[in-house]
Amino acid sequence: MSTNWRISSFNGALLAAYFIPTWTIVAFKIMISPIQGLYERPNISVALFINDHLQLAAVTTVRFAWLLALGKLTVAAFFAIFLVFITRASIRKSGGCDEALAIALAIGSVISFASMVMASQVGESAALRLHATELLMLLGTAIVLLVERPVSPQLDRSAAAHDLSLQQPQLAEHR
Repeated sequence: MSTNWRISSFNGALLAAYFIPTWTIVAFKIMISPIQGLYERPNISVALFINDHLQLAAVTTVRFAWLLALGKLTVAAFFAIFLVFITRASIRKSGGCDEALAIALAIGSVISFASMVMASQVGESAALRLHATELLMLLGTAIVLLVERPVSPQLDRSAAAHDLSLQQPQLAEHR
C-alpha cells in the first residue's frame, strides 16, 4: 500500500506538530492572565512594543493580548483542521487540504512577521531570533505549497486495461 505523501503535506504536518502545542499553550496563558501571559518569553517583544511605543492603557493592553491569543488559536485551529484532512489519502493526494494549510500559513506569517518587527524595534534579540525562525518555517512551507502541484489521478495498468476493455467492443470484426 503506497501512501504517496506530498512534500507540502508532510512539511505542513511537521509544522502543525510544532505550532499547535506551542501557540495553544501561549494563547491559553494569555487568556488565563492577559498581562502576565503577554509578558512571557514568546510575547515579550509585543508587550514591550505596546508599552514603549503605543503607550496603551491597561484595558486596551488586555484587549490587544486577547487579540494576539485569538490569532494564535486561529492558526492552531487551522493546522488542526489540516491534520484532520490529511488523514484521508484521497483528500491528501488531490490537494484538498491545501486551503486549511494556506490559511494557517498566512495568518501565522503575519503574526510572526509583526512580532519580529516589534522585537527589532525594542531590541529583544532572543525574541527576534524566535519570531524570525517561525517566520522562515512558515514561509518555507508556503513556497513549497505554491510550487508543488497536486498529484494527477493516475490509474494503474490493470485498472486502465479493465476500463478500456469495458469501453471497446469485444467482437473480432471491430478491430
